[in-house]
Amino acid sequence: MRLSCIHQGYELYGSDRSFIESLRALRSAFPQAEIEVVIPREGPLAGVLRDEGFDPVIEPLWVLRRHSLPKLVATAAIDLPRALWRAFRRMRAADLVYVNTAVVFDHILIARLFQAKTIIHVHEIPQGGALRVLRALLRWSRAEIVFNSDATRRTYPGLDRQRSHVIYNGVALDAEAQPVNPAPGGPLHLLMLGRINRIKGQEVLLDALALLPSALRARLSVRIVGSAFETRAPEIELERRIAQAGLQSVVRLLPFVPDPAEHYRWADIVVVPSRLPESLGRVAIEAQAYGRPPIVSDIGGLGETVENGRTGWIVPPGDAAALAARIEAILADPSPLPAFAAAGRARFERLFSQETAAEALKAVATANRRRRHSTGPADAGERSAS
Repeated sequence: MRLSCIHQGYELYGSDRSFIESLRALRSAFPQAEIEVVIPREGPLAGVLRDEGFDPVIEPLWVLRRHSLPKLVATAAIDLPRALWRAFRRMRAADLVYVNTAVVFDHILIARLFQAKTIIHVHEIPQGGALRVLRALLRWSRAEIVFNSDATRRTYPGLDRQRSHVIYNGVALDAEAQPVNPAPGGPLHLLMLGRINRIKGQEVLLDALALLPSALRARLSVRIVGSAFETRAPEIELERRIAQAGLQSVVRLLPFVPDPAEHYRWADIVVVPSRLPESLGRVAIEAQAYGRPPIVSDIGGLGETVENGRTGWIVPPGDAAALAARIEAILADPSPLPAFAAAGRARFERLFSQETAAEALKAVATANRRRRHSTGPADAGERSAS
């Protein structure tokens, strides 16, 4: 048996780590299979894949990203036919194709020819024209689809003729939750972790901190950890905003690290103030795994990660005043944090552990394989939630 698994990234952000966990699940489902892994560039992900026993194929992929779209259009006449031919040959030779994103244009376009053996794992909630393009691509593919949250599935209506499932991203963490118990009146450690871009809302956190009285800001220590994609311009702008707001003594801007465990252990709470929809919210999930209650925006799938008022808090997106009020309330009374931490860890183990997600993905993949080898044709309209 031959599996082809395609991923658009090469770093070690959340979607890349989710891909690794999906590969583990597929290898567990089909231990004797030959698994081909395709990524577009060398990078941190390639090293981890090799450590996991996979030998990644480094190959140009037609990935729909906003910043690279002009280049794709300019080179389409030459590059797109080659990309489609590579995708066709790969998918024809495979017994099962797993595409870990909705933005790999070449493979999703060709999936129409191999719809019965293709599974597309959708992790994106785009907006505007990008959303219309991805909806059309998924409908065109007629492939089986896995969404990583109910919010993601609601983003793509009109797919009733395709099998679909909701499987929360599993998170593989070996660390046990550690106590969180800041002393009343003492310092509070806030962590924000993620790529620096217009989606994540670093500027919302800065605006919230600026709204706090100076005496409360003095009790905070804040880490913003992350890097921009292939340019330092957003990082330079964030540094400028920190200085302009006079927050240099409160906020440290630190670069992306493949393993953020140190930062989670340092934190008392984790802030996820996204301005635009997140399809789920891996940082909020990891925070609860480490016993660090998160504050998340009520947008996209983030609200599915947290039980408001029990494992964390939900605030309106882009609302710096609401975020500031929540931080101020925690500073005034941090005593509920240990109970939140325990409830969050239990929620992680129940809904978001690697084992839970792996079993669900294995069930989808094995059912796909079994269905294509059964005598009767599959009902294209059947839908399920896993």
